[in-house]
Amino acid sequence: MGQPVAVRKGFAIVTSSSSAAATRRDFLYVATGSVAAVGAAAVAWPLISQMNPDASTIAAGAPIEVDLTPIASGQDIKVFWRGKPIYIMNRTKKQIDEARAVPTASLPDPQSDQSRVKEGHDQWLVVVGICTHLGCIPIAHEGTYDGFFCPCHGSQYDTSGRIRSGPAPTNLAVPPYSFISDTKIKIG
Repeated sequence: MGQPVAVRKGFAIVTSSSSAAATRRDFLYVATGSVAAVGAAAVAWPLISQMNPDASTIAAGAPIEVDLTPIASGQDIKVFWRGKPIYIMNRTKKQIDEARAVPTASLPDPQSDQSRVKEGHDQWLVVVGICTHLGCIPIAHEGTYDGFFCPCHGSQYDTSGRIRSGPAPTNLAVPPYSFISDTKIKIG
């Protein structure tokens, strides 16, 4: 009965003079373990990060969503998708009527206004903001037709993004887009 309780249950009590206080050897073990952990993380970081797609891959085709609520009637915004500027214009009733009054046969690149917008969302024009002549970026709400004007060579587009005068051979391109809701579109 004189034995300690821990020994009776199968546990031996071991004490030594080295376990009572920290030694230089303990410090070396901790320091070596810390350096090894930092070294492993330094080696693993580039291996893991190289598995992520680079920025050009992400930008090459990822669809973007655009909230239309801050765009007032008669205003436009420019966003970027696939490295290209995209103009989103909230056209007024007057701009829509003027675009639809133009006979399509008189246009250099005949295309109706209705075919350039989504049905039920006639006020929203979404076009790639790159001039079809030499790739310049036209300015919105400029020129004779209050649409887009390319200052580099004088191409003028109407409020539907159709070429009306100048050296550009075709209309501004319409990117693939869809309405997620009445106030949000998805481009791409």
